[in-house]
Amino acid sequence: MQIDTLTAVSPIDGRYASKCREFGDVFSEYGLMRRRVLVECAWLEALCDEKGIRECKPLSAAERKVLRGMAEGFSLADAQRVKDIERTTNHDVKAIEYFLKEKVASTPLASRSEFIHFGCTSEDVNNMSHALMLRDGTKVLRSAMDEVTAVVAAMAKAYARVPMLAHTHGQPASPTTVGKEFAVVSRRLKRQAAEIDRLVMPAKMNGAVGNFNAHLAAYPDVDWEKLSGKVIASLGLRQNRLTTQIESHDGIAELFDAVQRWNSVLLDFDRDVWLYISMGYFRQRTVKGEIGSSTMPHKVNPIDFENSEGNLGLANAILGFMSRKLPVSRLQRDLTDSTTLRNMGVGFGYSLIAVRSTAKGLGKLELNRERLAEDLDRNWEVLAEPIQTVMRKVGMDRPYERLKELTRGRRVTAETMREFVSALPLPAADKARLMKLTPAAYVGIAAKLARLA
Repeated sequence: MQIDTLTAVSPIDGRYASKCREFGDVFSEYGLMRRRVLVECAWLEALCDEKGIRECKPLSAAERKVLRGMAEGFSLADAQRVKDIERTTNHDVKAIEYFLKEKVASTPLASRSEFIHFGCTSEDVNNMSHALMLRDGTKVLRSAMDEVTAVVAAMAKAYARVPMLAHTHGQPASPTTVGKEFAVVSRRLKRQAAEIDRLVMPAKMNGAVGNFNAHLAAYPDVDWEKLSGKVIASLGLRQNRLTTQIESHDGIAELFDAVQRWNSVLLDFDRDVWLYISMGYFRQRTVKGEIGSSTMPHKVNPIDFENSEGNLGLANAILGFMSRKLPVSRLQRDLTDSTTLRNMGVGFGYSLIAVRSTAKGLGKLELNRERLAEDLDRNWEVLAEPIQTVMRKVGMDRPYERLKELTRGRRVTAETMREFVSALPLPAADKARLMKLTPAAYVGIAAKLARLA
C-alpha cells in the first residue's frame, strides 16, 4: 500500500501532517542520511586540510566545491541509493560510506576514497548527525513557541486593565486582571525558552571507544583532538572530549527536559483557558461550516486547546522516556539508544502540533467583558480580605474572625459589605476608601504587572 496521509500509522504523518511538515526534512530517515553525509564530507575535508596526513592530498578549490556539493545536494534519489546499499550491508552507516565512495569514484576525489569514514566508528557520524537534527528541529519548534508566546504577551497587554475574579482552589478569590494572568504565562514560557536556547549540543568524533586508538596507529603525530574539535565546532556543536563509544546523550536529555518544561507551562495554560471558556469569560468565534457536536447544534467546543493538551501529554511522555533512557548505556556501548533516537521527531512533532493548536485556539477567542463584570458583582465577599486587613491595621478586635462569620460560604451583596464597613469605627480616610471599593476595582497592581509580559 502506498503511504498516504490516510494510510499513515502515526497521526504525525497522517491527520496532523500539515501541522509539522517542516520536520520531514529534519527527523525523517532522509533527514538523518543527509546529515550523515554532511558529517562524512566535513570529516574528509578536514583530513585533506591536515598537513600531517600526507596521503590525503589537499583539496583544490574545484575539488572542495565537489565535496561540499555532495552534502548540500543530497537528494531523495541519493537516499534511495543508500537504502539499496543497506539491503546488502545491513548497516546504515556503512551504507553511507559506500554511497560516498561510489559518488567520488568518477571525480578527482577518487584518490581520497579510503579516507571517507577514516578512523571513525559509526557513532562518530551518528551522534553528530543526531545533534544536527536536534539543532535544526529545535529552530523550527522554537519559532512556533515564540509565535504563540508573542500572542499570549499581546493579549496580556491588551487585557491589562480588564478585571477578573480569580479562583483559588476553584473558589472565588481576590480579583486580578485577565492581562496579568496571561502575563504570568508569557513570562513562564519565555523563561523556559531561554533554558532551551542556552543549550549547545555536545558531540564526539574520537573513534571506537573514545580514545583515538586507530587514528594514532596510523598517524601518531597528528593532534586528533584538535582536528576533531575543529570539525565539531564548524558544524555548530560542542566537543565532548570524554566519551565511550557513544556520546553519553546527557545533552540530549537536557534538551528534552527543557522542552518538557516549556510544554508543561503551555499545557497548564491550555487547561486554564479551557476553564475560562467554560465559565463564559471568553467566547469562541464560530467558523462557517464547523460543527461542534454531532447531535447538539448549539455547541462551540474548545477543541484547539483540548487537542493541544492531548498532544502535549504525548510529547512529554515520549521526551520524558527518552531523557531517562538515553543517558543509560551498558559499559562502552549498547544498541538500545539507536532505536530510541529514531523517535526524536515523534516527541518534537507532537510538541509542534500542540503549539500550533494553541495558537489557532487563541485566534478564535473573544473576551466576554459582560460575563467578567457579572461574576465580579456576584462575589462581593472577596472584599472581606481588604476590610479585615484595614481592621487589623487600626488594631480592631478579631477582624478576621468577624469577616469570616459574615462571609464564609455565603453570597453577600454590596449593601451587606457597605453596611458592615459603615458600622466600623475606622479612620475617615480608611472608611471612605473601603466604602468606594468594588470587586472590579480591587486588583492591586495587576495592570502594571500585566505590562511585564
